[in-house]
Amino acid sequence: MKETFSAIGHWIADAFTLDGFAHRVLGLPELASANGQAVDNLMVYLHWLMLALLVGWSLYFAYVLWRFNAARNRRADYEGSKSKIPSYVEYAIVGIEALLLVGVALPIWAKNVDNFPKPDEATVIQVMAQQFAWNARYPGDDGHFGRQEMKLIAENNVFGVDPADAAGKDDIQVFNEMHVPVNKPVLIYLSSKDVIHSFKLVAMRITQDAIPGLRIPFTFTPTKVGRFQIECAQLCGNGHAAMAGGFIVVDTPEAFASWLKSKTGSSSSTSFE
Repeated sequence: MKETFSAIGHWIADAFTLDGFAHRVLGLPELASANGQAVDNLMVYLHWLMLALLVGWSLYFAYVLWRFNAARNRRADYEGSKSKIPSYVEYAIVGIEALLLVGVALPIWAKNVDNFPKPDEATVIQVMAQQFAWNARYPGDDGHFGRQEMKLIAENNVFGVDPADAAGKDDIQVFNEMHVPVNKPVLIYLSSKDVIHSFKLVAMRITQDAIPGLRIPFTFTPTKVGRFQIECAQLCGNGHAAMAGGFIVVDTPEAFASWLKSKTGSSSSTSFE
């Protein structure tokens, strides 16, 4: 019995920490990126605020039912309560919400859209979404992508790679499964071949729309080795569910180097249709 109460006490104490509340109470999925911690913290702050509001307004509602019931107030009072406390509470709530927006949410957004790692310090991948799969392209041994032209995009050349450019001969193209090394920033340039898709990687706490004609950068730093599913967060057609067939595999640096070597020699113009 003593052990049971001790375990319950430990659970309650842990539930009031940021990580404990996120995973024990909210049941958030596995976190596998350095940048995702700030996102989880924001969700915890918001739920703490909602919990405080639930308890506070419930207590206030119970007080009002007691204070103004018919037994205590047999004659109607058309002026009602003159207390300023509810107004002050509402002002405080607005202030807290503004603080979360300006002090937490906006800095997270600004960091994600402004602070990108240098390409030579990151794993750089070009991703082209299509109905209904994910194409990915890595620079070859020379570290440079071959030249691309929008007019060259075709069924057997989804990235529009110029076959006359020697820099693209060693580029590596894969289909639906991308590999990255752990603890190294990943810089993805995302586009779409057809309609609007949305690259969502829950474990990394990232979501980015893929828009035809645009190449949109986004970044994350994986912290756990494993295989993580990519989802499409935009309804993109009848085969939308098939977009969940994409995966990011986070390897050790040695395993990633071995995988990359095994793909060396793949043609960037290979068709994966």
